[in-house]
Amino acid sequence: MPAPERIPPRSVTVADLLAKGELTVRGQIREASNAVLYCSVSYDGEEAHCVYKPVAGERPLWDFPDGTLAQREVAAYEVSEATGWALVPPTVLRDGPYGQGMCQLWIESEEEGAAPPLLALVEGEEPDDGWKAVGFAEVGEGRTALLVHADDERLRRLAVLDAVINNGDRKGGHLLSAAGGKLYGIDHGVTFNVDDKLRTLLWGWAGDPLPAEVLEVLARLEEALAESAPLATRLAELITAAETDAVRARVRELLRTGQHPQPSGQWPAIPWPPV
Repeated sequence: MPAPERIPPRSVTVADLLAKGELTVRGQIREASNAVLYCSVSYDGEEAHCVYKPVAGERPLWDFPDGTLAQREVAAYEVSEATGWALVPPTVLRDGPYGQGMCQLWIESEEEGAAPPLLALVEGEEPDDGWKAVGFAEVGEGRTALLVHADDERLRRLAVLDAVINNGDRKGGHLLSAAGGKLYGIDHGVTFNVDDKLRTLLWGWAGDPLPAEVLEVLARLEEALAESAPLATRLAELITAAETDAVRARVRELLRTGQHPQPSGQWPAIPWPPV
């Protein structure tokens, strides 16, 4: 009697797992300003942990339309993927226990001390080699210290992505160092505004020339944002037409100047609190 045919295991992508899996709430991240739920998600024998941010738990903001932060998180992921840099964890828009929301793969950060620091406060007026100056910060009792970030190509790429998506809240706590030297940026709800809202701790390259590799990526991104191109079509489902046009304009301006942007002076350049 012939042996029964062996059915190979089905391949479950991360996108399928996040979008189609059963979400089970395991806890809440209390420090967040909006509802952020820590969940497990399971689908077809695969399981992972994720963050679920329901639209119903979003706090209204004066400068962003109500109920749009989840879509902006997904749009940031889509633009990140289009660059090829994979700087944002896999993120989808889906229904969950508390309605529609953003669902993002949970990233385990390396233990403190296992990865080189990305941000620091130092004495003196100039950064050491391997660091870029952001500005001076008050540290109490009338003292100031120089805020610096690592001169790290991963951070530079993230600074470029933030300039493209107009990130209004790049804090230190939104940088995740994962195993294998991977760096992720998270919390992209306040992005894609048509007005200049760029607020970040990654100003160390402001005014510096963009590397050739970055310019090549921006040129490809410009093509991907053309009318009816897949990225433009996807963004049309997540943000407004005016906001998509603003993304195109920011990419064109970066290519025109060939430089990292500088603070506009019309909006606070550093997020508060900075961590």
